[in-house]
Amino acid sequence: MPTFGTVNSPTEELYLMFDYIIVGAGQAGLSMAYHLTQANANFLMLDSAEEIGVSWLKRWDSLKLFTPTEFNHLPGMSFPAAKGHYPDKYDVANYFKSYVENFKFPIKLGEKVLKVVQSNDVFDVQCLEHSYQCKQVIIASGPFHTPFIPPCHKSLSSDIKQIHSRDYRNPEQLVEGDTLVVGAGDSGFQILKEIAEYSKNSHVYFSGSTSSLTIPQEFLGKTVWWWFKLFGVLSVNKFSWIGKKLKQKMQPVIGIDIKSLLSSSNITAVGHTLDASENTVSCQLAKLDTIKNIIWSTGFRADFSWIEDIKLDEQGYPVNYRGIGSTKGMYFIGLPWMYTRGSATLGGVHKDAAYLINEMQKYPLNTSNVEAKPNCCRIVLIR
Repeated sequence: MPTFGTVNSPTEELYLMFDYIIVGAGQAGLSMAYHLTQANANFLMLDSAEEIGVSWLKRWDSLKLFTPTEFNHLPGMSFPAAKGHYPDKYDVANYFKSYVENFKFPIKLGEKVLKVVQSNDVFDVQCLEHSYQCKQVIIASGPFHTPFIPPCHKSLSSDIKQIHSRDYRNPEQLVEGDTLVVGAGDSGFQILKEIAEYSKNSHVYFSGSTSSLTIPQEFLGKTVWWWFKLFGVLSVNKFSWIGKKLKQKMQPVIGIDIKSLLSSSNITAVGHTLDASENTVSCQLAKLDTIKNIIWSTGFRADFSWIEDIKLDEQGYPVNYRGIGSTKGMYFIGLPWMYTRGSATLGGVHKDAAYLINEMQKYPLNTSNVEAKPNCCRIVLIR
């Protein structure tokens, strides 16, 4: 398969109309690329990062997956680690790089998609310097776009160091003094635990629910994911009665004993954050005026505003049925609970990819009204 690159003064230029463009080169995009490659499809991948795996490398340094090796395989190539190993972020990034190199996917890095517009059965995928055209487009940009921080953070003094969990790497980023960690998800508790162990001479406050469901990482010698698979938890779809119930429940925290963690001598739970002003953070159970650092583990908001005429649900995600969008020729993959609990996970997204490729192949690509625009990106084939 040829590789692709932009051209300034090529000796062999082609204006290409791709059958498919995949936006995003994370686990969802890579899973789709695999199936399109197996189908000998004419496609191109676009990703804003300058290298494969950056979205993982930007996470905090001590991050480890909750899922062991055997639950992290992408289609066609196993995760390169022993069974029972819990990979870190570097393992995942290196796996993605090897995956791309192994299958030689046609990919353009450093191409941030600014707009997707459909006209006359053609999608115009517009980046900063280039535009690409395709007959069908697959949005694999994930659900985590814009960090959410409560508006009250703007009222705090600049003397307080504030970091969203997206930008947190390790405790060495913090200034000397007490720290407040806000957020009761997996990232919140993992970061809370790390900072408390690192900052023995200062106090760490936790703001968030203390009643989150905790699940041990292993039970009776088996990983919790083995039990999930045994009882069908990972394959329950969102349209079933059980799936609807699971989707409504708060995501459990895996591998951390919350009760034991919060009983640490240098951790105090203060309830939900209510307001903030200058050097004081008001929480349900206390007013804190000694805080020097705040870690906002408060999640993300989806942003699909760059897709023209897209229909969104109440959570801000694209309206779709198992990845088939409301716009003809537009598909989505890697969204939370797109079909099952595993739809957005490293080891589960391949099932949605296999379903989508089967559905896409049922409908022949419409070429009757397709004509490449003269201003689309010039591509050179490197033979």
